[in-house]
Amino acid sequence: MDDQTQLKRTPLYDFHVSLGAKMVPFAGYEMPVQYPAGVLKEHLHTRAAAGLFDVSHMGQVELVAASGSYEDAAKALETLVPVDILGLKDGRQRYGFFTDDNGGILDDLMISRLGQRLLVVVNAGCKDSDIAHLRAKLPDGVEVLVHDDRALLALQGPKAESVLAALNSDVAAMKFMDVRELSLGDIPALVSRTGYSGEDGFEISVPADRASDLAKALLDQPDCQPIGLGARDSLRLEAGLCLYGNDIDTTTSPVEASIEWGIQKVRRLCGAREGGFPGAHRILGELENGVSRRRVGLKPEGKAPVRPPAKLFADAEGKTEIGHVSSGGFGPSAEGPIAMGYVPTEMAEAGTQVFAEVRGKLMPLTVTALPFVTPTYKR
Repeated sequence: MDDQTQLKRTPLYDFHVSLGAKMVPFAGYEMPVQYPAGVLKEHLHTRAAAGLFDVSHMGQVELVAASGSYEDAAKALETLVPVDILGLKDGRQRYGFFTDDNGGILDDLMISRLGQRLLVVVNAGCKDSDIAHLRAKLPDGVEVLVHDDRALLALQGPKAESVLAALNSDVAAMKFMDVRELSLGDIPALVSRTGYSGEDGFEISVPADRASDLAKALLDQPDCQPIGLGARDSLRLEAGLCLYGNDIDTTTSPVEASIEWGIQKVRRLCGAREGGFPGAHRILGELENGVSRRRVGLKPEGKAPVRPPAKLFADAEGKTEIGHVSSGGFGPSAEGPIAMGYVPTEMAEAGTQVFAEVRGKLMPLTVTALPFVTPTYKR
């Protein structure tokens, strides 16, 4: 492997190896897919107690206006996302997505306000293109600072609060989507109450050279165990959450992807700041007039999982192709195979039967409301 294709390592690489993790390539990094406990036990432990994930491969970007004004930074970012950034309160976070001129999704992201600064977390696979997009499209008066010197950990599960509160009791007062600068022991951290599992939990940004110290402090508590990418994927699938590159990409609009809830009224038709983002004509039109297809939950009959990019059909004979599976696998908490995919809007109602092509055979699936498990976010 030459220098151009050398896999990167997060600040926790040696720590993962010391715990016996199986390391695999993911988004240009060597990442732990599982630990000795295995994916199934890791998944169930996160649902029952607290799981610790290394998500340092994701991009952490800070946006600061030269004027020092949050309003200037927010207005600039609103030209790239169909999200109310100007109305984001200090110490709060919001889900959003970059759209392109055709209304497709370039990436989905988390956006936080901390004083006069905007903090954006982007997906690892899109990190370089997202940073280039920000630098090319934002005005000269907004600086784009990339924090390669920081690590990012996710602590998820019903006991996440008690585990993290052992290092700083102030986290107990935080609500879903709150963001605070806190000290965890002697480690300075930026803590948000959010995650990617459907469980209560936190994402914690710390200096890269303190990541191992924090991971050890959290794993010293009996309720907390390390969790790899395998369980991260099954957890987010059960929670009905999108994976960029599978469930959403430039060929899907936010309305087709059923994430239009991320577009606030102020950015919609007749809103105070209607449109003004790439692809607004298409997206605002779809919000008013609907779309021809939608992302839905799918439950296969039987025990065999249905994985992407399996084709979906309206009939058991496979005569009428209607869409495809975008994510699929076994849901340990759902106690069976689960999937998500795109079907015609008229077939998106829960209870509709469709068929997937799996190894040359057609298997029945039932369209199901998302998510597959009840979220436990602390509102």
